[in-house]
Amino acid sequence: MVGTGYVGLTTGACLASLGHYVTCVDVDRAKVSRLSAGRVDILEPGLADLVDRGIAAGRLQFVVGARDAVRHAQAVFLCVPTPMGAGGSADLRAVEAVTAEIGDVLPRGCALVTKSTVPVGTSKRIQELVGRTDVPVVSNPEFLREGTAVADFLGPDRIVVGSDDLAAARWVGELYAELDAPVVVADAASAELVKYAANCYLALKLSYVNSIAELCERLGADISLVTEGMGYDRRIGRTFLKPGPGWGGSCLPKDTSALVKVAESVNYDFTMLTSAIDENLAQRDRIVAKIAGAVGGTLAGARIGVLGLAFKAGTNDLRDSPALAVCSVLCALGADLIAYDPAVDGEIAGMTVVDDAYQVAKDADAVVVLTEWAEFKHLDWAAMAELMEGIDVVDTRNLLDPRVIVDAGLSWQGVGRPRAAARITVS
Repeated sequence: MVGTGYVGLTTGACLASLGHYVTCVDVDRAKVSRLSAGRVDILEPGLADLVDRGIAAGRLQFVVGARDAVRHAQAVFLCVPTPMGAGGSADLRAVEAVTAEIGDVLPRGCALVTKSTVPVGTSKRIQELVGRTDVPVVSNPEFLREGTAVADFLGPDRIVVGSDDLAAARWVGELYAELDAPVVVADAASAELVKYAANCYLALKLSYVNSIAELCERLGADISLVTEGMGYDRRIGRTFLKPGPGWGGSCLPKDTSALVKVAESVNYDFTMLTSAIDENLAQRDRIVAKIAGAVGGTLAGARIGVLGLAFKAGTNDLRDSPALAVCSVLCALGADLIAYDPAVDGEIAGMTVVDDAYQVAKDADAVVVLTEWAEFKHLDWAAMAELMEGIDVVDTRNLLDPRVIVDAGLSWQGVGRPRAAARITVS
């Protein structure tokens, strides 16, 4: 397992739990030392326990240096970063560097598996870099959600494996034989496209519901009731129908951008996807405008209490967090930000990060919920009201019970819901 980031560590620990012998490789000696001692930096339910159990059983180890680690491997998984590069395309330098490093020492018949999200055509590029016909390249995209990654791995909706060597693809699929899930065996290009197609569809769905939420505000409708009615339709389902401050995280922004670039490379204008990206940026601007309106129209000098910084609840990941994107604009417009997140500590440029939720309310002109941590619902909002200078609570996740906020003497404003929603019960 080359790379011990979010995907590599989760995949390695879970494969070890299935009975395989896994060596996880990283270039960071300090990180390898911490992991060898069972210390996991990633906030992910169940992951630290799996790492401990794998080490104790002798099925999981952590080392520095890929060349020696792969010499006796039957499969090598590439789990290195593929961030957004210049112009929006996926940056494959890490994938290519590892491939060049290990290509000549891979055992004959070893499957070289891309777990990282890579554009269509990467398998062929890796095969060219390896320069060997006795090492099959297999695409095996991950579908792990932060906060539920272990559960997603051990109870997947599907497993996708793809290669121009179908026998190799089937063999990689058999590594997951202990799991009760359908295995989709495909050619390399189709397998590589599945991950982008899935993630970009989710981005489209989120942008769509944010657009509907904006219509609700203009038409006097309630997004909670609209999406409830939509969700009963089995063709649509209930997931990804919650409006918010925009989508973000480590996958959707880079994957949407990368697929647009892939489409451009074959002269296809993917206007539907570019519109979803534009809508996402517009949603963040609408949230900033909503907050500005709550403090009288100008943010310069306004003291804003921020609840939530991670891109979603259940993780400490700040990568492309919509909460941070909103905060960045607020800071640029002169607001004074005091922020709290139960999984985030340390300094963040442009704001003061505190270790207690109630501290964000002290002298605040408004309090803004930007990440959907459940604990925010259970705050003593009457106590929060006493600490605040103003009375406005901007709930960008529609997380709070509006009636509780109003009963505390505060003014609640959500996304896509009328202020009168404070007296509406959604069944």
